Amino acid sequence: MRRSRTASLLGLAMKAGKLVSGEFLTEKAVKSGKASMVIVAADASDNTKKMFTDMCTYYKVPLYFWGKKEDLGAAIGRDYRASVALTDAGFRDAVVKQIESE
Repeated sequence: MRRSRTASLLGLAMKAGKLVSGEFLTEKAVKSGKASMVIVAADASDNTKKMFTDMCTYYKVPLYFWGKKEDLGAAIGRDYRASVALTDAGFRDAVVKQIESE
């Protein structure tokens, strides 16, 4: 299977230290103002989706739903991940452009 460009960009952001993953760290990044974008897996629980939708709306952080939990985890070299936050505007812009073109 060919790896998507979005997954490659997320992997690069992880290696560069510009991405945090997991519900707790993603929430912390949003609330501290460090998150420039949040990605939640499309198959995450309804509670997780609602929590991040409400939080990102309140803190004015762009939110996207992309892939499955295993896709999100594999993209960053981890197991399952329901949410990640990008902390760099350059990576955010590249990922948004790629997600919207897929």
